[in-house]
Amino acid sequence: MCLAVPGKITSISEADPLFRMGTVDFGGVCRDVNLGCVPEAGIGDYVIVHVGIALSVMHENEALAIRDDLRKLLPAEQEPSP
Repeated sequence: MCLAVPGKITSISEADPLFRMGTVDFGGVCRDVNLGCVPEAGIGDYVIVHVGIALSVMHENEALAIRDDLRKLLPAEQEPSP
C-alpha cells in the first residue's frame, strides 16, 4: 500500500519550473521534494507528498488533521519526538 503524507514547504529552489525543488517539513523531519506538479505552491503552504513529489496544495487545517491521525496509528514507542 502506498501512502501520501502532508508537509509544510520551508524553502524553494526556483532553478527550473519543471524541476522546481523545495524543502518540506513533515512534523520535524525535512526532505527535499519535487514541486513541479504544484507551480502555485509557495513557502508556508502545505502539500501532499508521495514518493518525493508534491501532488497538490492543501489547506493547513486538513494537513494537520491528517498528520495527527497518522500519528495515532503509530505504537507509543514509535512516536516521533516533538
